[in-house]
Amino acid sequence: MIEAGTKIDTDFTVDIVKDGEEKTVTFKELLDRPTIVSVYMRNNTSGCDKQNKSLVEDADWFDEQGYNLIAISKDSCGSHKNYAEKLDINYVLASDPDYKFAKATDSIVEKQMFGNKYEAPSRSAYVIDTDGTVKAIIEKVNTKDHASELKEVIKNL
Repeated sequence: MIEAGTKIDTDFTVDIVKDGEEKTVTFKELLDRPTIVSVYMRNNTSGCDKQNKSLVEDADWFDEQGYNLIAISKDSCGSHKNYAEKLDINYVLASDPDYKFAKATDSIVEKQMFGNKYEAPSRSAYVIDTDGTVKAIIEKVNTKDHASELKEVIKNL
């Protein structure tokens, strides 16, 4: 995993859902102000729902502090649209089935489920400045209290 202070490559494309609309953008287009990127595994799973519900509750606070909020997973934009409606998500959901963001942050880890090993992005969060410099990292997200841990990180920047 990269370290705070590292500038990541932001010249890759992702599909996003924002305000119910799908579009393809370069990641750097999402960095029009400091941005929080919260990585989760899949829509409609217990831990990921908790992680996003926590963000939903404090999304306005992050906006008032001048931060964009992006939650990213491998789910399709179609799935993201339904998920945003279900949880009342008003921030960007990004679809990254090829793990481009995880590759940019060197955060692909080995995981195991039902005895099978596979590689996938770590459940982590990043505060990224407009030029792509990572200002802070949460390496292991607390799904139940994710917004609070992000608020603490931001207050200490």
